Amino acid sequence: MWTTPRHLDRRTAYQIKVLGRIDASWSDWFSGLAITCDSGGDGCPITTLTGAMPDQSALRGILTRIWDLNLTLISVTQIETHSTGED
Repeated sequence: MWTTPRHLDRRTAYQIKVLGRIDASWSDWFSGLAITCDSGGDGCPITTLTGAMPDQSALRGILTRIWDLNLTLISVTQIETHSTGED
């Protein structure tokens, strides 16, 4: 029988980088993630979405929105984990 590993039940913060510029006004559409934009080494804009997500399905939803906008995904990095209080 398959059981969910305990670490997948925790609220987790991610940093997602995409090629291109997304204006900070899109934050609500991206579930309230903080949006920053910087120039990459070659001068191309790189947008970073940062924030906590309640579970893997929320992360999948954000990645689907990036796909729907036809943006190039650079990286997805887990930056911290918060317990749900069930430890």
